[in-house]
Amino acid sequence: MRTDRDAMEYDVVIVGGGPSGLSAAIRLKQLAEQAGREISVCLLEKGSEIGAHILSGAVIEPKALAELFPDWQERGAPLNTPAGEDRLLFLSQGGSFKLPTPPQMSNHGNYIVSLGNVCRWLG
Repeated sequence: MRTDRDAMEYDVVIVGGGPSGLSAAIRLKQLAEQAGREISVCLLEKGSEIGAHILSGAVIEPKALAELFPDWQERGAPLNTPAGEDRLLFLSQGGSFKLPTPPQMSNHGNYIVSLGNVCRWLG
């Protein structure tokens, strides 16, 4: 029976390479750098690469991204398609009816993205 194992020690281990796990890892490294400290961060992802299991599209409001990377546009973040017109429809068997779009559902200033591409870029 084998009892010895390889071990690696980290200051922080984050499980999941989605937007929140990647953002947490990035922010921790930024805060450590600002404090003049070095920390080791390990990010565990079940996919073969970052973004491999993120298959959906999304509409992203870029405020949080701008807080992580104020220069996200210059860095080439894959936010290339501004959201256009908002339409809220009530669907029925006989057709659809346009409803007023509530203000909290407005996508002005947001971007339509592949969330997998955004995660790969964050990685």
